[in-house]
Amino acid sequence: MRLLGGLVALALVAGAAGWWFTAPPPVPASYAALTGNPEAGRLAFAAAGCASCHTDPEAEPSDSPVLSGGQRFASDFGTFIAPNISPSPEGVGAWSDAELIHAVRAGVSPSGAHLYPAFPYAAYNKALPQDVADLVAYLRTLPPSEVESLPHEVGFPFNLRRGLGLWKALFLSDDYVLAEAELDSPVDRGRYLVEALGHCGECHTPRNPLGALDTSRWLGGAPHPSGEGTIPNITPAGLSWSEAEIAEYLKSGFTPDFDTAGGEMAEVVATISQLSDDDRLAIAAYLKAVPEVAPD
Repeated sequence: MRLLGGLVALALVAGAAGWWFTAPPPVPASYAALTGNPEAGRLAFAAAGCASCHTDPEAEPSDSPVLSGGQRFASDFGTFIAPNISPSPEGVGAWSDAELIHAVRAGVSPSGAHLYPAFPYAAYNKALPQDVADLVAYLRTLPPSEVESLPHEVGFPFNLRRGLGLWKALFLSDDYVLAEAELDSPVDRGRYLVEALGHCGECHTPRNPLGALDTSRWLGGAPHPSGEGTIPNITPAGLSWSEAEIAEYLKSGFTPDFDTAGGEMAEVVATISQLSDDDRLAIAAYLKAVPEVAPD
C-alpha cells in the first residue's frame, strides 16, 4: 500500500509539473503600451500575407479584404480551417490589441489556450512587437464579417491543445536561422521579411515527424501538405535567378522565362508586390545568402 501510495503521489507531482510546464505564457504587460499605426500596419499585413489564408476562398480580390476565414489546410495531423479574424464579435473584435499581439507572437488565445502552429507564430515570434501592433491597427480598419469560425478537424491526441505547450518548448525559438546576417544590411532586412513577417520557411522547408521545421534544410523545398506535388527549393542550389530577377518576380509574378506565378505563389506575389522595391531586393539578397540545400 505504501508503494502504491508513493506511486500515486509521484504521478500527481509529475502531472502538476507537466501542467505547469505546458501552461501558455500570459500577455506581456508591455503590449498594453503599444499604439499601432494603421498605415504602417498595411505594409506589415501585406508582408505577413494575412489575407492569403484568412479571406474566404470564394471571395474576389480586394484592397479591403473580408477576413472571414474558411480556407482549409490539410496536414498529417488533420485539417486546419482558417478562422474569422475580422474586427467583428464573431472574429477578433472583442479581443484587446494586447491579446491580438500576443496571439500573433506567442500563439495564445485570450482564453489562455495554445493555438495550433498552422498559424505561423513560429515565424511571427521574431516580428517586432511594434510591427505587430501596427498590423493589428490596420486589421481594425477592415470590414467586419459575421461568419462563424469552423472548428479544426483534428483527432486525438492532437486535439489536446495543452500538449502544444510541450511542442513549443521543444521547437519554438525566436532565433534566426541565418544568424550571421549583418545588421543594417539588405540581407538583414531580407532576413526579417523572410524569416519573420513573410514566414517563407513555413512552406519551403521540410518538417520533422512532429511538424516542426527541419532547419538543416532551410528553404530547401518540401512536399506539398495536400500530398500533391512539391514546394520548390529556393536556396541558391534550386533558384538560379539573379537578385534582380527574384525581385521582379515578387513584383510582377513573371519569371525570367516569362512564365507566371500560379497557385498559392500567385497570392504571395499579390501581397509582396505591395512592398517597396528595396524590400523585394532585400528578400532577393537574403535568398542568395542562405546556404545551399542540395535537391533530393
